Amino acid sequence: MKIPTNLKHKPVIVSENYENIDGRSAYNTDAKGLSLGLAQWNDRGKVDISAKVWRYTGEKWSRQSEELPLHRVLDLAIFVCRAQQYFREAYRFPKLYDPENPAIDRVGLQGDAMSLEVCTANEKIDEDIRLFRDALAKDDELLGERLSVLSRILKELGY
Repeated sequence: MKIPTNLKHKPVIVSENYENIDGRSAYNTDAKGLSLGLAQWNDRGKVDISAKVWRYTGEKWSRQSEELPLHRVLDLAIFVCRAQQYFREAYRFPKLYDPENPAIDRVGLQGDAMSLEVCTANEKIDEDIRLFRDALAKDDELLGERLSVLSRILKELGY
């Protein structure tokens, strides 16, 4: 299925078969494609690049398609990696976290830091964190494959 080019997001680089590799939803997902292109929020004289996940309901392109600036895509990758790293050691805590100190890390970016912490405001955090850990473990192979590819490409880029 071809990603639309007549909408505000202008695709430049596309993956039109993302549905074949969309994790556990592969071959049965509404996320049909990915694109890198010119952001829909561009103003005259200002051009930003964004990544977009294209969703198709079976009848039309969905308004739930997500468009993200590239730095947010990378921020999410950093966030996922740091969370995965945290859960490798979380077994040390009886509740998988320390209720007295729910902070996980502060990742330095742009002269400040992105804070990661367990959401203790969630009334069901003790149950939800176990479910999260189990889901993360269940998807370890899917995530591991992607992280290995990302690692290889980053090394090829000199990072």
